[in-house]
Amino acid sequence: MSDEQRSSGSGAGARVTAIAASVMDLHVRIALQEVDREKRRLISGGVFLAMGGTLMLLALLAVEVALVLWMQEVWGWSLMNGLLAMAVLDVVLAGVSLRMGGQLAKGPYLPQTLEGLSKTTRAVLGRQ
Repeated sequence: MSDEQRSSGSGAGARVTAIAASVMDLHVRIALQEVDREKRRLISGGVFLAMGGTLMLLALLAVEVALVLWMQEVWGWSLMNGLLAMAVLDVVLAGVSLRMGGQLAKGPYLPQTLEGLSKTTRAVLGRQ
């Protein structure tokens, strides 16, 4: 191979490399824009979920108060009996919910998922 052929070959290779790098840079910029949009969407979704959860909790409390008042009026129960009945009902429903949630959340998990969960847990608990 002559020097001229080598230099034209390396020039073509350099142009192909430059084009590939340019395409990759464009791809990275588009991906970063998409991540930014997704981040905003997820944050907005989290805020609305938190609002909905809070309002649902307040509605549940109002229903429980109304149920205790109804028990007092219809069955002649004391306030203490009504509150104890609601507490027992809440504990039973919480136990069933936790049991079902535990079954649904069982593994197997991918190693990356486990690593991410352990890092998040350590960060939340303040451990390194």
